[in-house]
Amino acid sequence: MTDAHSSPPWGHVPVLRLGDVLLVTLQGDLHDSTAEQLQQEISETIARSSATGVIIDISGVEIVDSFLGRVLAEIAAKARLLAARTVVAGMRPAVAITLVELGLTLPGLLTALSTEEALSLLAKETSTSRPSGTRQESP
Repeated sequence: MTDAHSSPPWGHVPVLRLGDVLLVTLQGDLHDSTAEQLQQEISETIARSSATGVIIDISGVEIVDSFLGRVLAEIAAKARLLAARTVVAGMRPAVAITLVELGLTLPGLLTALSTEEALSLLAKETSTSRPSGTRQESP
């Protein structure tokens, strides 16, 4: 059985919706065209669904480079502009070490050891950032 819309496993990264959170699971290498498609799909899904959080599970990623680091930072920046927080979950120690060695700080990204922890973190962030009044930042 063939599906006219099927594509190679590296050609599409599914964006799943879990309530107010989008879940994206990266496996292996992320190619240029797939990264662009993923960024656009996440942005459109946030806008369409009013999602308040994005979890990017990278537990299946063994090697990270500056390209993937930039893609993650861009996804977080776009999500933040659309009022959603981004959490990277499942980062392996070797990936963390590589990101530090590359000098990538990944602004705007929160991290969690697992998808479950990421969901808890987003739930906590949502409950503290949406009080009925306005939030004041300390000087």
